[in-house]
Amino acid sequence: MQTTSWLEIAVEVDPEAVETVSEILARYGYNGGVVVEQSWIAGDEGPEFQYDPNRPVWLRTYLPLDAQVEETRQQIEHALWHVHQIRPLGPIQTRTLAEEDWANAWKQFYPVLRIGERTVIVPSWLEYQPQPNDVVLLLDPGMAFGTGLHPTTRLCLHLLERLVQPGQQVLDLGTGSGILAIAAAKLGAGQVLALDNDPIAVRVAHENVERNQVQDLVTVAEGSLGAGQAMGHWLSGDFGPETPDPTLHNTTPQATFDLIAANLIAKVLVLLAPDLATALKPGGLLISSGIIDVKEAEVVAAFAAVGLQQIERHVEGEWVALVHRRPQQT
Repeated sequence: MQTTSWLEIAVEVDPEAVETVSEILARYGYNGGVVVEQSWIAGDEGPEFQYDPNRPVWLRTYLPLDAQVEETRQQIEHALWHVHQIRPLGPIQTRTLAEEDWANAWKQFYPVLRIGERTVIVPSWLEYQPQPNDVVLLLDPGMAFGTGLHPTTRLCLHLLERLVQPGQQVLDLGTGSGILAIAAAKLGAGQVLALDNDPIAVRVAHENVERNQVQDLVTVAEGSLGAGQAMGHWLSGDFGPETPDPTLHNTTPQATFDLIAANLIAKVLVLLAPDLATALKPGGLLISSGIIDVKEAEVVAAFAAVGLQQIERHVEGEWVALVHRRPQQT
């Protein structure tokens, strides 16, 4: 693409709003690009950092200065206004960048990030010397949604480290950047299906799967399970009809997966509970995340109603991740 100037759009958000606002910016920014500027705490040595989860986060995206730039800017402003009704956001800030400034503007904000005992997220332009047993995930920014920066993603990665077993059939439902599918493959899963009903996420996940050279293990596709096929993207608020078409449940693959990771939101988890239970093999495990604490009881009740047994509960801030098992057949 030939252009000489770019409009940078930046907004300061609280940590809990990072994924929601990142998803909005990715929809409008050039090539889905979003920069996440965390407050980092340096590690003891090398480029490895941790971040301060209590301080605000800056998010940035870039628009080519063309005939559509003002209309796109207004669309972003309108979408962020809706988020601001439920989450504090700072004022939108803009500046113009020349091509050479834009090309490197985002790289400074991405250090190496260690999550859990073994998982290390490495921006692809940085050199990193893996430690014994490290599971290295190569991700470029531009896809902040699901890059390990949000508690819901971190909770899932912690659980995958412990629960993935060699040769398992795994489903990553709502794959986003593909980070959980890639982690499952590198942790030893046999085959991984990564589904998302957002075509932008599907494209991004494809790119990251190839970047990590796990395309023989991970299949990325647009779609969902059962009732999820009638839903739009979750940010649109389109969750399908209030009473899902029961015939959609008949399309869910039966007893297919040993492990499902569903990093979604509570409402979607509730609606998909029958399909998640159906898709699990007897004895299979479901990791559910993206659950705000005030909605946890609804998810717990929905899973219990379809016969899933809760075996673990994990919390980070106001976010909850659960592990359920489908009972063995008797």
